[in-house]
Amino acid sequence: MTVRLEASTLPLELPGDDLAPSHVAIIMDGNGRWASARGLPRAEGHRRGVEAVRKTVRYARERGIDYLTLFSFSSENWSRPPAEIAELMLLLRLFIRSDLADLNRKNVRVRIIGTRDRLNPDLRRLLHDAETTTRSNTGMTLVIAFNYGARDEIVRAVQRIAAAVAAGEMSPDAIDQTALTAALDTRDVPDPDLIIRTSGEQRLSNFLLWQAAYSEFVFIPTYWPDFDETAFGAALAEFNARDRRFGGVEARARPR
Repeated sequence: MTVRLEASTLPLELPGDDLAPSHVAIIMDGNGRWASARGLPRAEGHRRGVEAVRKTVRYARERGIDYLTLFSFSSENWSRPPAEIAELMLLLRLFIRSDLADLNRKNVRVRIIGTRDRLNPDLRRLLHDAETTTRSNTGMTLVIAFNYGARDEIVRAVQRIAAAVAAGEMSPDAIDQTALTAALDTRDVPDPDLIIRTSGEQRLSNFLLWQAAYSEFVFIPTYWPDFDETAFGAALAEFNARDRRFGGVEARARPR
């Protein structure tokens, strides 16, 4: 089920932290349009978007969300102007360098999904350091989808399975949904309960296609730099109002 929340429908309070979804994924959209609407360069929109990331991570932790996945850079984003790509890479570097210590102190585990073959060696090292530094943390898991595309993820998963079959390590009869799930980038992350997209666009844009089979969707017209606790709370409240039947007749309790 999907819904688009208009600004007038946004509640100020979220009833009951115990009803928070275990895993929230967000398509952070609208940085460029936010900047254009204010006569600012797109780079300023991306910088303000980083501030929204910090606020969202803090709010998710306060609400007891176990997993927060942020779609920060798509594998299709390489078609953008080189200067904008360079700015996005710089912002990721700055975010990791400035925020990693704080995330680690707050017991947040960082996971990066997506491919790293097109990234500079120094950025690959930073991503590796972020994961290894926080690997033993037991609080919220922050998943950053960077240079990520769901179709590419599924293809790479199939390639892993095909290689295992070719090597005699796996029987073709053993290939099922569980095997494919275990070969994905998100093999140690549960499927998202709720997927939020900002900016008013209503599509997945190649994000978590396999994992989103039974996710709830909420679309918010707010551009990402303006995404705040009120907008997040509205999306969570909408999620709490849903009956999730997973193909059955009766609503099923959400696992925690």
